[in-house]
Amino acid sequence: MIIDAHQHVFWHGKNDADLVADLNEQGIDKAWLLTWEIPPNEDTRPYHHVFNPERLRPDGSHPGLSLADALRAYRNYPDRFVLGYCPDPNIEDAVKWFATAVEMHGVRICGEWKYRMLVNDPRNLELFREAGELHCPVVLHFDAPYLKEVQNGPRKYFPLWYGGEMEHLARTLEACPETTFLGHGPGFWREISGLADDDPGVYPAGPVKPGGRLISLLETYPNLYVDLSAGSGIKALKRDAQQAREFLIRFADRILFARDFYGGDLMEFLSSLSLPEEVRENIFSANALKLVPV
Repeated sequence: MIIDAHQHVFWHGKNDADLVADLNEQGIDKAWLLTWEIPPNEDTRPYHHVFNPERLRPDGSHPGLSLADALRAYRNYPDRFVLGYCPDPNIEDAVKWFATAVEMHGVRICGEWKYRMLVNDPRNLELFREAGELHCPVVLHFDAPYLKEVQNGPRKYFPLWYGGEMEHLARTLEACPETTFLGHGPGFWREISGLADDDPGVYPAGPVKPGGRLISLLETYPNLYVDLSAGSGIKALKRDAQQAREFLIRFADRILFARDFYGGDLMEFLSSLSLPEEVRENIFSANALKLVPV
């Protein structure tokens, strides 16, 4: 079995039937179908072209990837999708909204959490603890709040940030030990290298140096998992194929195959690494099934 542990629907010009066709083409059995709910004050116009125009707000902003669209796809293809949902933690009773979605609609994952606030904000911690009590893993997206414009230059504010820095993730992991978290995104995967602070790229391409904060977090917190989705995951692995293989083998019990897009690039790259069969099984399905049995 192959499970894609990070997927969305009605975006990038594709509907639910298109997504299922892509799953079939890639030999993927199931996908975690996640939301990304965007509050009006965090409207992300650079993403508008990939969203569902049916959901455009009258003021020209866009709510992102809604629970309504995820439910629409899930109801059409209940055997192919596992439903995820993450309400905006800023709204009143966000914790209750999530619990109701679990009870009413069978939500199994809290995700995608992608908000322009520190991940260890008390409003988030309350939501994450509820997810833990309901045995729902939490999928977190990070984009760094500060990046250098040039090598050896000062770090400057990056307006499209989400979650904060790895110190904020560490505090979250400590505060919610009963909750399982999956990290992903450019701000997360750049931390595989010990020189993350010195690299000006959103997607660093240089050699992976020892001392990466991502490695330290995995060593310290057993409730942290990673998903390999989007360009950030595969680009981090491709920085050094040998180190990528060692990383995947070392943390094989906490890494999930995930795409956040379409096509077979990630699967092709993983196959090129000649991973042990047990490692492949863990990454492609066993770890996902451990967190969300289906």
